[in-house]
Order: sequence, then C-alpha cells, then structure tokens
Amino acid sequence: MNPYQFCPQCAAPLVERLLEERPRHVCPTPDCGFVHWNNPLPVVAAVVEYEGRILLARNAAWTEPTMFGLITGFLEKDETPEQGVARELHEETALHAESIELLGVYEFIRKNELIIAYHVKASGTLALSPELAEYKLVEPKHLRPWRAGTGLALAEWMRRRNLMVEFAEPGQLRWRASEADTPTPTGT
Repeated sequence: MNPYQFCPQCAAPLVERLLEERPRHVCPTPDCGFVHWNNPLPVVAAVVEYEGRILLARNAAWTEPTMFGLITGFLEKDETPEQGVARELHEETALHAESIELLGVYEFIRKNELIIAYHVKASGTLALSPELAEYKLVEPKHLRPWRAGTGLALAEWMRRRNLMVEFAEPGQLRWRASEADTPTPTGT
C-alpha cells in the first residue's frame, strides 16, 4: 500500500512513473517535482539482557498470543541510533541502558525497514508502557529466533555467545518454555 495518494506539496493526485529504473509515485504538476522515494525507515532494536536473561515483549497491537519480540522503535530526528535504542528501551520498559553494543544492520523488506540492532545490558525496575501487553524473561539457551528482521539480530547475538541457534517456524513459540522463564505479567 502506498502511503501517499496525493502530493504533500501541492495536493495533486500522484501518478506512477519509472524513475531510475524503478516505479515511483510522482507529482505530475510540472512546477512541483515531488517524488515519493519510499525509502526504508530506520528502526532500532535491542536484544535486552536483564538480570541474566533476555527480555522479549508482546506488542499490545499483536493478536498472536505467543508472538514476542525484541524492543524496537523508529529512530527519531537528531538522535544517534545508540541514543534511539536507549530511549526506546526506557520508554517501553522503564529500564536504563547500562551498555550498548552494535550487533549489525538487517533488512526487513516486508515492512520496508532497515533495522539497526544492539545488545543492551539493562538495569532498573521493569514497567511496561501501554504499547506492550506482556513480557517474558528467557534464558538465552531457550531462545528461538525467526528467520527475518530482528530474528537475525538475535541469532547473531546467540552465535557470538556460542549458543546453538534453532530458528522458530511461523506459528511456533519464539522460546522453549522452561520453569526458569519468568511468568508473563500483563499491563504496566
């Protein structure tokens, strides 16, 4: 779905044209020249290590009850990716970033995002924002990343710690249940 149907500069309906060998939505008004490039959005993601386990959270908007992911968010204007990941961590969990280490940059083509992923050691008292429905603290050896986006970052973090990486298939739990894993509190 194209987010722009009309030119944000002159309000003319956009048309599709081939530009630089790709179809682009452009303004047909000769004096305007607006092009919607539809470039990927920068997203920061955190493999959050908290009290020796990895924090996975379920977004309040997700309908799949077994889907948990990393702490993520869009990079804001005038902040570095490191500042952005620390801000997102604090906004969504009330935790503080003690250390931040780059894991890598990963494409997430399905959502047109570029993910800048970090390993973040966090401290403080965990309290979820309304954006998150619940969380799990998972022993690293029980993690099961997915084969796209932030899952690739989690797999990289696991490999760096010589942990076996077993990818979850669609519809499967993203961790192996264990008595050592924290129950899933809801709300804030």
